[in-house]
Amino acid sequence: MTPADPYPVLRLLQSHLEGRLRQGGSRLWLSAEAAENLRDIVRMKPKPRPVTAVPVPQPALVSPPVQAEVVIKSEVAMPASVVIPPAVEKPAPVQVAAPAAKVEPLEHPQRLVLPEAPVVRLSKAEKKERLSALRARVEANPAARDLESLREVFVFGVGNPEAEIVLMGDAPGAAEERQGEPFVGLDGQLLTKVLKVMGLDRSQVYLTTLCKYRPAMDGQDEGDERAPTMAEMQTGFECVREELALIQPKAVVALGGAVIRGLLDVHENVLAVRGRFYEFEGLPVMATLHPAWLLEKESEGAAVAIAEKRKFWEDMMRVMEKVGLPVSEKQRAFFLPK
Repeated sequence: MTPADPYPVLRLLQSHLEGRLRQGGSRLWLSAEAAENLRDIVRMKPKPRPVTAVPVPQPALVSPPVQAEVVIKSEVAMPASVVIPPAVEKPAPVQVAAPAAKVEPLEHPQRLVLPEAPVVRLSKAEKKERLSALRARVEANPAARDLESLREVFVFGVGNPEAEIVLMGDAPGAAEERQGEPFVGLDGQLLTKVLKVMGLDRSQVYLTTLCKYRPAMDGQDEGDERAPTMAEMQTGFECVREELALIQPKAVVALGGAVIRGLLDVHENVLAVRGRFYEFEGLPVMATLHPAWLLEKESEGAAVAIAEKRKFWEDMMRVMEKVGLPVSEKQRAFFLPK
């Protein structure tokens, strides 16, 4: 039932809301009938009375008036912010100071803001230990062996567990199979020279491959190589994923079209996508040429080989800038036409 004079009711409601907020509450549950009566009262637009018209006991210490939200649940059509439950919570008597002369509109309730979870940073020794455990676990996993299209020597990543740059190839070759380390053949030697021009050596970066075994071929000789299939690269995908999650580099370099497809699921021609940064689980990944491609181009003449090396070098300079390495004017001039 709507009262003839709604002003005392509104003051009582305001006092109750202030008390609830001081006690830690942020919502008041009303029945559908009470909610409708409250709407009727608000529609009457009562004019405020002087504070002295309704005396209120003054406590020794009071908090300033705080605004809250009335949340109501109901089956009837109401605004989106109004929800009504079946039960009605009776207001508890509270002692408050006299309210302001004007009843302000009710606003959103106080929000609970939780602190962000702390970032757990591993030491270099902890990363090295976890990488060793990952190697042992993956090497013992027979999933890659089930394909029967890969050779038997397992080749795991090497380098700095805290590297800012990870360089990733598609699969080990014959030289990598012999030494059990990525990028030690002719293409790896070229990559080592590029790192030196960047001001780095192999011990400062991390080298790995998406597929951890050399792809097999019928009657395979020392120099017989082939690119791994998508299925073969998938056998090492989770391993690489954990490697990157542990190292958390500032940039990953995807070397060649096979690894660009296997890691990034980008199936365009490598010459069309090289030079771009992609993203893998929050890490920037530069798509670029494989050093083996650069070696192949040497058979087409010095001009062709230098032009392809310049493309690769431009991509590596972008990587340097991404991780914060300085790029000198001398470095910017490498492999440009004389």
